[in-house]
Amino acid sequence: MSVEKNDHHYVIILAGGIGSRLWPKSLIAKPKQFLDILNIGKTLIQQTYERFVPFIKKENIFVITHQDYLRFAQQQLPDLAIENILVEPSRKSTAPCVTYISMKLMARDPEANLIIAPSDHIIFDTEVFSQFVLTALDFSAHLNSLVTLGIKPLYPNTGYGYIQYETREVASDIYKVKTFTEKPNLELAKVFIESGEFLWNSGIFIWRAKSVLKAIEKHLPELYEIFDAEKEYLNTPQEREALDRIYPLCTNISIDFAIMEKSENVYVIPSSFGWSDLGTWNSTYENLEKDYLGNAVHGKHILVIDATKCMISANNNKLVVLQGLDDFIVIDTPETLLVCKKDKEQEIKDYIAEVKRNFDEDYL
Repeated sequence: MSVEKNDHHYVIILAGGIGSRLWPKSLIAKPKQFLDILNIGKTLIQQTYERFVPFIKKENIFVITHQDYLRFAQQQLPDLAIENILVEPSRKSTAPCVTYISMKLMARDPEANLIIAPSDHIIFDTEVFSQFVLTALDFSAHLNSLVTLGIKPLYPNTGYGYIQYETREVASDIYKVKTFTEKPNLELAKVFIESGEFLWNSGIFIWRAKSVLKAIEKHLPELYEIFDAEKEYLNTPQEREALDRIYPLCTNISIDFAIMEKSENVYVIPSSFGWSDLGTWNSTYENLEKDYLGNAVHGKHILVIDATKCMISANNNKLVVLQGLDDFIVIDTPETLLVCKKDKEQEIKDYIAEVKRNFDEDYL
């Protein structure tokens, strides 16, 4: 695909999370975005970066991550200029980092039009994806709007948030959002799917910097004022020191909850481009090849006997023999072995809390 790249189009790849639901592969020391989870030869952040290169100028691609992960980002994205890898001094969810990057880019380019993209997604049809993003960029450039890509649901998934939208178009394939719902239980998810009014929330947002800053000023005035008081230091050698002053004062809140769920100018584009959020072992299982009994096996020396629908991952140097398990997650790392029923994976965060209470934090 060859497209003319717009000077005002930017992408911000969010890469500061720890991916705890993919423990014990994803660790605080090296989280999932810097791992080759699907064993395809590229890490998740490398795939995300390469997804945008065909239609966004390289100098307009930014990564924002935690200071502990700077070296991973530099190593894995050697084509990205060092000044385009931004570092947060602490983890404060997405509202502070969106405020930071929006003010920073707004100061450089008042017409900056931003794509906010998580670093842990899988997208199989990247060309179709780019067309949806460009449609959103064109819409947001001409209207004070906050746009998201909603994924046409394939089944009632309880691991994703949902977006309800109005049935009347405001532009071609663009609809006004009615409600956001956090991860529902199975019965509610079934109701959503049957209604035909709901989409999966991809967490991919498109907006002009000035539009989202206006929304932040309205709905999170304290956060806006904290950054606004220090904005003269953005894009200067004093930026890092300013962030060190700002971040301890910031609320730990997501942009979804703080802005998207409260704003009236939110729009969605129903989309389909082979999307998956690799946030859990079940979603990883869904994206791996399986044997005739439905087992997804990731490792060179794994022998499966009388087992079905298991997710099995082990170090290539270790022999694993698995017998008699159905619908289990088995994840073996040099430090940790996790054996867990697939339908209990939402409890992995509870297991992590128990490990933290009883053992060394190095396991996390």
